[in-house]
Parts: sequence; structure tokens; C-alpha cells
Amino acid sequence: MNKPHRDTIFLEDADILSHQAFEGDQFVMKLLAPHCAQKAQPGSFVHITCDPQLPMRRPISIMRVSPEEGWVDLLYKRVGRGTTLLAKRQAGEKISLMGPIGKPFSPSPSPERGKPLLIGGGVGMPPMIFLADALRKEAGKEPMVILGSEVPFPFKPAPSRIMVPGIPKGVIAAMPLLDDWEIPSRLASLQDFPGCFEGYVTDLARHWIDALDMTTRKSVEIFACGPHPMLEAVAALAKAYDIPCQVSLEEFMACAVGGCAGCVVEVETPEGPAMKRVCVDGPVFDARQVF
Repeated sequence: MNKPHRDTIFLEDADILSHQAFEGDQFVMKLLAPHCAQKAQPGSFVHITCDPQLPMRRPISIMRVSPEEGWVDLLYKRVGRGTTLLAKRQAGEKISLMGPIGKPFSPSPSPERGKPLLIGGGVGMPPMIFLADALRKEAGKEPMVILGSEVPFPFKPAPSRIMVPGIPKGVIAAMPLLDDWEIPSRLASLQDFPGCFEGYVTDLARHWIDALDMTTRKSVEIFACGPHPMLEAVAALAKAYDIPCQVSLEEFMACAVGGCAGCVVEVETPEGPAMKRVCVDGPVFDARQVF
């Protein structure tokens, strides 16, 4: 049986280079993991041992990588025993990392799809940042990023220097890193954060799409990662506008390499419904297959 992930997943004892805490029990960990950094693609994740006393690993999405310097950035939220132990780890320690794992996002190579719309919610933001970084290096791609959170963002929002047609007046909060990359972004929340859109990411996305002329709208494709209800809403939005859409699913998993089949989801295929493993058959799927 062909296993496309064979020889692409590495086991490394990574050095913790830095570990920053943010409001809302969110953390960004930078790891020196050269093998993973060389092979990671937007949508990839890693499976890490949070603490020696907890054998079961935890899957965490990759937010940024530097193949040249050999580091990977991970964003996670403290929600259970594993991530609570992980939050106690300090710079200078080593941590067991397995990755990169998973089928990545696949932006169309066609210049006719030059307007990627990236939508990330909560801990689904990291893959969108990784994808934005990759797309900015491709000629003809002009990504737009919409990020949502119901806790303070794991960065300090700032007024964007980039004007975006269709965005409601006063919605100016952006991720500074994306502004530095000259990628327009806007933030959404129901928590009345300054400068953010008051509503769901899909509502803000609809404003952006509606402002496009019909020719430009045909150049859009959507990529999303976040909680299941958000992804379901994004899939419905894409269907309503007849826009191609890829989603990265979040699922509990044990082995993360396709052996245990503990993370299977039902997917529509040309041959009918099939059970696919989120870890290695995904986590990225065509939205029409899973919603």
C-alpha cells in the first residue's frame, strides 16, 4: 500500500528556544527542529510530548517556520492536562517532536485564482499565518486574511496601513506581522475589542466578497481552519458564492500517523462515502467533501 507520508515525518528532540505567554491562556513556543522546518508546509502539524510524565502526545498546528534557521513556531491554548503541562516548559529544555504531519493546503497554481481568502478562528489561526507567508512569495497571489477570536488575540492588534474595499467603517484592527508582509488582514470578535468587526468571521468575509466585482470574485478561493461550527459556516458561505474552499479539520488523535484510525471522519468521494483519517488523509479537505 502506498503511504505518501512515509519518510516525510521526523522524530526530533527539539530545543525550546522561547516560550511566550499571552492573554486567554495562549502560548507561542519556538522550537529548534531543523528536519521538521525543512519539510513543513502550510497546514502541517506536529505531535509533541507535552511532558515526560504524559506519554500521550498532543497535535499542534504549525504557525511559522524558518527552513534556513531550522525553527518552527507553534501557537496553542491551555485547555487540558496536556497543554497545562506544556505551558510549564521553559526555554532551554528539550521536547520530543514528531512532524511535519498531514496533507497541506493546495492553492491553485492558476493565475485565475489570484485572490486567496484565508479565514482562521481561535487556535485555527496558525495555519492561516503559515499559508499567508507562503502565498506572499508567489507571483500573482494577493491574499486577504480574516482572523477571529473570543479571547484576546495572541498578538497586539494595530490599525492596518492597508485599505480594504468593502470592510465596514471603523474595522481597522489587523495583525501587525501581516501588515509588515503587506498582506491585508482584519479581525473579528463578539467581545467588542477595539477596531475589530463585531460579529463572526463569515459575516466579515461576506462584506469583503460582496465588494468584489463578478470578475474578481471568480478569482477567489477560500482556505479556513478553526472550530467545527466556524468551518461549517465557511463551507456554507463558499457554497453560496460558488467559491472553491479547503478546510483544515481539528480532531482528537492518538498516534497521528494513521495507525490507530482514532481520528476518522466521513468524507464524500466519487465512489461514495468513505472514512478518512484526519491525521494523514487530512487535516486539509475540500469543504464540499466534509460538509
